[in-house]
Amino acid sequence: MAEGWKDFVAGTVGGFSGKLLDYPFDTVKVLLQTQHSLDSPAKVNSQQPPNPITNSPLHSTIQQAKIMTKPPPSAAVTSSQPLVYRGAIHCLTHTIQTRGFLSLYTGLPSPLLGSMAENAVLFLSYGEVKRLLGETKEKELTLFQLAMAGAAAGGITSWVLNPFEVIKCQMQVMNSDAANGTPGHRKYKGFVDCVLQTVKNDGIAKGLYRGQTSLMLREIPGNFCWYGVYEGVCLSQMPEGGTKLDLGPSTHLIGGAAAGVAYWTAFYPADTVGSQMRANPNYASRGFIEIFIEIYRKEGLPGLYRGWGITAIRAAPAHALIFAMYEQTIAMFRRWDPETRDCLDRRSGSISHSS
Repeated sequence: MAEGWKDFVAGTVGGFSGKLLDYPFDTVKVLLQTQHSLDSPAKVNSQQPPNPITNSPLHSTIQQAKIMTKPPPSAAVTSSQPLVYRGAIHCLTHTIQTRGFLSLYTGLPSPLLGSMAENAVLFLSYGEVKRLLGETKEKELTLFQLAMAGAAAGGITSWVLNPFEVIKCQMQVMNSDAANGTPGHRKYKGFVDCVLQTVKNDGIAKGLYRGQTSLMLREIPGNFCWYGVYEGVCLSQMPEGGTKLDLGPSTHLIGGAAAGVAYWTAFYPADTVGSQMRANPNYASRGFIEIFIEIYRKEGLPGLYRGWGITAIRAAPAHALIFAMYEQTIAMFRRWDPETRDCLDRRSGSISHSS
């Protein structure tokens, strides 16, 4: 089997395993990120009939006086848009109590397929970029080159992942308390209906690829850190005079856990903006910078990093499982390869690194 296909299949296995583990926490993350934004665009854009009183010069003067004395934006947001969820634990327990445990898996088919496709393309692209940079069985790349290969792979993968992210976010928030009664917010019968409605109403560019800029801003630096940290852990645990073939599953689990936290920490605000753009069709015509500034103006850094805690916590075991399953699958393929079987059999249970 060609090296590229080994990476593709192993990435699929890793993506499937990791997503099953972390999806409930991803639902909580999206609910936390979008709880303030689901109703604001619709209210702003709603058309009201002209009112002769509110259009009068006297009314305008009164309004100007009110603006000069109104409290800061953060206080205004707090009073007019109270938080639906006080934090990650409250969001998790409240969702289970009001909608049931299985509601945490609402929209699972899209991200499950997306995670399999994402990791398949990600590991395939990573392997190909490494080979383009000159990696061979005799020559290893530097840690910086490996991280750059990860960044390039992340940029490529974002184009495969974004449609799944759009469907996932819309399915996750459609029954949330923040979305109930929101004008313009759609309800879907299921995964296929969500895809069809999105394409029908918004098209492909503004529908399935809504938030593509935010996703690239998440994936490129995120995968630079993801692969950089993982490869760094592997190199630090390599025995003196040994190779990556000498590393065991524990190293891959530790490296994957550290890489997962690094990935989500790299530029988490991009994911916050992206979740809001994908979850609500009313944001389709608004740009990344505009939404980023609006969140920061109203809520500051806490608003941009809402949900980061639970995301980092769930990323550690999920990404540990992704890398461990990837490496185990690669090891299985290489045991079938006559050229490497003898080398791998010299140590029972040895795992090789993707090349």
